[in-house]
Parts: sequence; C-alpha cells; structure tokens
Amino acid sequence: MSQQGWSSFLSSEGLEDWVVLHGGPTAVFRTKNLVDATNLAQSIAQVPGLNGTHAQITIVTNLLTVRLTREVWNIEEEHIELARAISKVANSHGAVADPIQVQEIQFAISAKPNSIDLEFWRAVLGYEPMLDDNAIDPLGNSSTVWMQELEENKSLKHAMHIDVSISKEHAEARLAAAVKAGGSVVDDSNAPAWWTLSDSAGNKVCLVSWPDGAKNPRDEK
Repeated sequence: MSQQGWSSFLSSEGLEDWVVLHGGPTAVFRTKNLVDATNLAQSIAQVPGLNGTHAQITIVTNLLTVRLTREVWNIEEEHIELARAISKVANSHGAVADPIQVQEIQFAISAKPNSIDLEFWRAVLGYEPMLDDNAIDPLGNSSTVWMQELEENKSLKHAMHIDVSISKEHAEARLAAAVKAGGSVVDDSNAPAWWTLSDSAGNKVCLVSWPDGAKNPRDEK
C-alpha cells in the first residue's frame, strides 16, 4: 500500500488499456451491445485471482468498466498481471478499450485537523471505509468522499470541492472544453498533475491527471 504499487503499474508494459485514477487501475471496454458486455463481464469474473478482491465491474449499455482496487494506494504487483489478463479476455471477445471514457469523480471535504468528522460522512452517506481518510459507496455507484486537512494558517475553517480524475492523454482536452464552456483556470501551478478551475459563481473543481503518469510537483519537495 505505497507509491511503489502504482509506480510499478504505470511503468509496466502491456497495460495500454488501463488508466490509473484516484480509485486505482481502471479500464473501459466498448462492446457491440448489452448482451456482449454481459458475456464479457462473465468471462472477466473468471480470471484467476480476481475473485475475492476489491474489483468492480459495471455495465452501461455497451460500455463495460473494470476497476481493480477502488483506491490508488491499494495497488499491488499482482494487479499488473490481472490487468493484462483482463485485457486479453476483452480482446478475445472483440471488445475495444476506450481510455477517453475513463474517469472518476471524488468529493473532497476539507476541514482543520481537529474538525475532520469522517465518521459522520460515512454514516450519513451509508458509505464504508477504504483508507483512514476516505469513504466509498459499497455498491460503487457514487463518488468517493475524501477528507482533506486544511492548513492551520488558512482562514478557511471548512470547504468542499470536486476532483475529476482522468488520464494524462485527455486532461488538456478536458481543460480546454471546460474553459470554452465558461470556466476559469484559478491555479495551474501544479500542471500537468492537476489544474484548479471554477465556474462563473466561483465553485471550484480540480482536474487531475495524477497519478496517471503525470509528475506530481509536490513529490519533489
């Protein structure tokens, strides 16, 4: 449960179908229809080593999404071979990986260290713990909630924002689309790891391509 896990995943070959999001390795496969997607899901579920893990498989019409860990810090060496095996199964079914569809939405709830109330959020949302600072939907249908500590010297006592986790290849296109739609870039000092944007009312969102291969500037400090 460390940086070594996701770093090894990102540097391994044969994983072109996969994007490493906040929620770990994720792939979207495009099939011809719902029946084909369902058959593919059944075959993926039989991949040795997948049963009993935190893997999640979801289907929307002809799109099948596989999430291996639901948390980037839970990536282990065995997930590399699992990902390769799943891609092989998908290819045998004629499914095509569609990385541009891969994304994850996370809600960041910020508070001073002595005011963080994660148990409240888990209870009110009906969520379960994954790590010590987050909460996840047990059904995998809704966004992860992450508790972010505010620095003591900040005037803010609490805040919320949205994190949109996507692949590094598609981050700048999404950024351009958001600006074209009327958004403003508030802070790009951490690019290409992430950009902070806001809508016309000042509501903020972070567009995040870390850890999918983008260097996190804070790792150098």
